[in-house]
Amino acid sequence: MRRNVIETVLGGVVLAVAGFFLAFAYTSADLRKVNGYEITANFSSISGLQAGADVRISGVKVGSVTELTLDPKSYQAVVHMSIHPDIKLPKDTAALIASESLLGGKFLALEPGGEPDMIKPNGRVEYTQSTPGIEQLLGQVIFSLQNMSKPGGQAGEQAQPPAGENPKM
Repeated sequence: MRRNVIETVLGGVVLAVAGFFLAFAYTSADLRKVNGYEITANFSSISGLQAGADVRISGVKVGSVTELTLDPKSYQAVVHMSIHPDIKLPKDTAALIASESLLGGKFLALEPGGEPDMIKPNGRVEYTQSTPGIEQLLGQVIFSLQNMSKPGGQAGEQAQPPAGENPKM
């Protein structure tokens, strides 16, 4: 009987420590939803971006992606985002989808421009850039390597002296 009491107390201690770590992780992970004004941005591809993803300026979270929809006229993806009310974005702000790491998720990066007029609530970011998929990047690398290996004076190759001449060293 004494053994059951010790196991029960030890189990309670383990659960209390696990609860402490869960509370600590939640408060330090910055999972809060940003309540602010809503703006949209149209992209040709939003592969990997999900509702709830961060919206960042210079790596600092300033908003959240609230919804992803498809424009039935242009067939572009429409990203709806909520931006903190203290952050005012110039009309020439650019939005791009960036990766957190090689294997990590995606977030929306905003690059403010220099125009004095600001995007109004329910406005739209005009300048967007979708990220190419890994297959597209690998295809570009392979294509570039094939072009470099072709003879004919491609960039990066050194000119060879005519036959019979010794180059000066």
